[in-house]
Amino acid sequence: MARNNYLFTSESVSEGHPDKICDRISDAILDAFLAEEAMARVACETFATTDRVVVGGEVGLSSRDRLDSFMGGVEEIVRGCVKDIGYEQEGFHWENLRFENLLHPQSAHIAQGVDNDGAGDQGIMFGYACTETPELMPAPIQYSHAILRNLAEARHAGKVPQLGPDAKSQLSVRYEGGKPVGVTSIVLSTQHLDETMSSDDVRDLVAPYIRDTLPEGWITDATEWHVNPTGKFVIGGPDGDAGLTGRKIIVDTYGGAAPHGGGAFSGKDPTKVDRSAAYAARYLAKNVVAAGMASRCTIQLSYAIGVAKPLSIYCDTYGTGEVAEAAIEKAVADCMDLTPRGIIEHLNLRRPIYQRTAAYGHFGRQPAEDGGFSWEKTDLVDGLKKAI
Repeated sequence: MARNNYLFTSESVSEGHPDKICDRISDAILDAFLAEEAMARVACETFATTDRVVVGGEVGLSSRDRLDSFMGGVEEIVRGCVKDIGYEQEGFHWENLRFENLLHPQSAHIAQGVDNDGAGDQGIMFGYACTETPELMPAPIQYSHAILRNLAEARHAGKVPQLGPDAKSQLSVRYEGGKPVGVTSIVLSTQHLDETMSSDDVRDLVAPYIRDTLPEGWITDATEWHVNPTGKFVIGGPDGDAGLTGRKIIVDTYGGAAPHGGGAFSGKDPTKVDRSAAYAARYLAKNVVAAGMASRCTIQLSYAIGVAKPLSIYCDTYGTGEVAEAAIEKAVADCMDLTPRGIIEHLNLRRPIYQRTAAYGHFGRQPAEDGGFSWEKTDLVDGLKKAI
């Protein structure tokens, strides 16, 4: 039987966190390739450390000459990402960092399976949705993201010039009757550029943004605050800790509130089911919940490299279902072609829409007019009801 009264904690990291810088660069390179050619193949990894960024992995365009020509613009993309995030510090500066490009053409053995509409790799992917927030996301991760996003917007707007780009948040949320009702602890570690600032000074600066982000009444006199609990946090970003693409996969999804497949998302084109099928699973789970079929839903999909159709579809509604889980499994397969090609076409994924996913979560975001976050739409509700 599910617990009704408990605490659950999730964390988020800002766009300036070393790993998120790498996710951003990998996705910016992906977007550039897709803008150049919709059928481009990209699996780009980024490594960042003190005054250095290295990119590597597999890429492909329709011709080798076109690919060689395009490679010349990768360095400008990298420096542009670092500049936009806001790094101009000694030890990591967009203009002065050393850059190395180790990207190479995609393996022909991988390409042969994808060219026949098969999956780009084997793997398991999970999607999740629940009624805890309007975005149908778990509350701890959704509000952890929102705190950092609001602080980043204030920093870019010049409202909090004392803060640097690197930050982490963490919320412990109290549940009663299975519903989130308050926050028992708030953890925020944020880089600050003024070395004279104490932890109390930083708390005074960020507290209004945190209070404005969380639902009314969630912060009480009993809520514990831990703002920069180790003291000063001046050296941030890759100068303080190395970064790597794909190391924040729980931050990217549901904050630990739901299962997670083994693959990261960033830097991968949509033929990689690590990304596209995870988006499809979220899309299906969200539409199941939006249709009123359950208040919590997990969808699992599994694939084999070079094989088009999913090997399995699994649904779990955690005892909240108004419809049998087996019926939901059949309905989602009837309503959506879950081959890699079918997912790409249904969600219109061959577009340069990925750089914006690199920070503050791939899920729980608003669908954009240009097709970004198309997997957050709830336009499958009527189809699921008819299929049931």
